[in-house]
Amino acid sequence: MTKTVTGATILGCAGLTLDAGEYAFFREADPWGFILFGRNVDGPEQLRRLTGDLRAAVGRDAVIFIDQEGGRVQRLRAPHWREWLPPLEQAALADPVRSFWLRGRIQAAELRDVGIDGNCAPTCDIAGPETHPFLRNRCLGTDPEAVTRNARATANGLLAGGVLPVMKHMPGHGRAEADSHKDLPHVEASHGDLSAWDFEPFRALSDLPLGMTGHIRFTALDPAPATQSARIVSLMRDEIGFDGLLMTDDLGMQALSGTMGERAEASLAAGCDVVLHCNGDRAEMEQVADRAGRLSPAAARRADAALAARIAPEKIDIAALDAELEGLLGGGLHG
Repeated sequence: MTKTVTGATILGCAGLTLDAGEYAFFREADPWGFILFGRNVDGPEQLRRLTGDLRAAVGRDAVIFIDQEGGRVQRLRAPHWREWLPPLEQAALADPVRSFWLRGRIQAAELRDVGIDGNCAPTCDIAGPETHPFLRNRCLGTDPEAVTRNARATANGLLAGGVLPVMKHMPGHGRAEADSHKDLPHVEASHGDLSAWDFEPFRALSDLPLGMTGHIRFTALDPAPATQSARIVSLMRDEIGFDGLLMTDDLGMQALSGTMGERAEASLAAGCDVVLHCNGDRAEMEQVADRAGRLSPAAARRADAALAARIAPEKIDIAALDAELEGLLGGGLHG
C-alpha cells in the first residue's frame, strides 16, 4: 500500500547546488523524483552533496534520474567517469548481449556511487535509414530482435546494480525524421506496420518498471502527440502490455505546444502517470507542479512497484568487469 502520495512530477534543478528557494519549493511541490543534467555535474563530491540535498528537501529516498546512455548522451563524463561508446556502435561488436549487461552494471556502479539510482535508458527505438541523426546512434540495433536482446541486457545490468532503467521512447521513435526537441515528428506508418516492428521491443520488455513516452504524432492512430493521446497511451497499456510507471519525455521540448502547465495537464489526462520537466526553471516548474497535482491511485501503485525493483546491489569486482568489457570491445570502452 502506498504510504505517501507525492506530486505527479519529476523535476530538475538549476545548478550545482540547491539554493534556499529551490529547497523550499521542492519541499512544497514534493516531486516523485528528480532528474540531473550536465549543468548539475562538476565532480563526485559535489554530486553526492547535491543528490543528498535533493532527497533531504522531500524527506525521503526519492529516485534521482540522469541520461547516461553513452556516446553523445551521457551527463557524467571524463575525467571523473568513463566515456562510453554510442550504443549502436557497441551493438555491432562481438557478443553484444554480454557487453551490454556489463555496460549497464558498470554504469550502475558509477551512478549509485554519487547518489543516482535511475537511468533514462535503454533506448528501445529501432534505428532505420530514416531515423533522425539526433537519435540514430543512440539505438541498440536495426531490427526488433537485436534491440530487444540488447535492451534487455542493458536493463538487467542496471537493475542488478540497483539502478532503475527507463525504456524509451514509447511506442517507438525510430521512424521519426524530425528531432522532437525542435519539432513534432510525424510518422505515417500503418497501425499494423507499427505493431509488427516499432512496438515489438516495448512489448517484449513490457515487464520493466518504468517507461518514457515519445513526443511523436502517429497519423494512423491519433492527431495528438503520443504523450498527450489517450488512444496511444491506452495502446501502450493494452496492446503493448506495459503496466509500469509511464513518464513523459521532457515537457519543455518544442514538439509540444501550450504553456508548461497545459502540457502537464494534457499528458496526465491522456493517461501518463508522471510528467518530466527538465530545465530547472522555477516559474515553469511551479506551473507544472500546480497543474500536475498528486499521483493518481493507479500511478501510485505503479510508482510503488517501480521502487520495489530498486534493490541494494551485491558487491562486485568492478575492475574485473571493466577488463572483461574491454576485451569484448576490442581494447577500449571509449568512443
